[in-house]
Amino acid sequence: MIAKNMERYQIIFAYDGTQFVGSQRQANTRTVQSVLERAFQRVGWEGKSILLAGRTDTGVHASGQVAAVDLNWKHSDDDLRNALNSNLPHDLAVSSVRKTDARFHPRFDAVSRHYRYRIYVKPNRDPLRDRYAWRIWPKPDGEILAEAAASLVGTHDFSSFGSPTRKNGSTLRTILQSKWTAADDQWIYDVVADAFLYRMVRRMVHGQVAVGLGKFPVSDFRKAVLDGMPFPAGLASPAGLTLVEVKY
Repeated sequence: MIAKNMERYQIIFAYDGTQFVGSQRQANTRTVQSVLERAFQRVGWEGKSILLAGRTDTGVHASGQVAAVDLNWKHSDDDLRNALNSNLPHDLAVSSVRKTDARFHPRFDAVSRHYRYRIYVKPNRDPLRDRYAWRIWPKPDGEILAEAAASLVGTHDFSSFGSPTRKNGSTLRTILQSKWTAADDQWIYDVVADAFLYRMVRRMVHGQVAVGLGKFPVSDFRKAVLDGMPFPAGLASPAGLTLVEVKY
């Protein structure tokens, strides 16, 4: 229940996750939630916790993360956005603020989430790219990557690629889009789903790259998706992952 004179605001914001210990507030660490909450406190917010659309790991970025907060704000939405940005560090910025329904929940009302993963193929490190992409070498087989990606589409038990976000939670998820795009020495993976398991995208990327490099047959990857057959664990670098959009 929102107190009198309070409005619920939907906040869309971006961050470079390199210097954040994930998005969710933790004691004595720099997280996205704690930094954003401090900015709200400086504009008069007295709540206990903002609501987030989802968690991102340490080092993972976002261009379209969503939060909700109840606030007594007497100025325009743009003024609130500007006030927040003036109180935020260089690696976090609010792009949009708008009043929303009092019952809006950025996590539970979401119908899909879009993540993007970036890889570059190069024999040597590139410090200017390593912050936002995972370097691999040699070049993966593009046809095998496409085949692995296509096998992910649909409703499956993804327990081979992630763990539930809550105790005894379901591992069924529906992937709506899964595709790789190549451009010069860069590969971009876009995946859209109703929701994701913990570390699911990074494990899926690692698995696809492994089969693309010939380390495992693509048939094993398909069996992990379709039949729940265990697949060798591995995590792609968090630097390559960005939460792009949450849809409602």
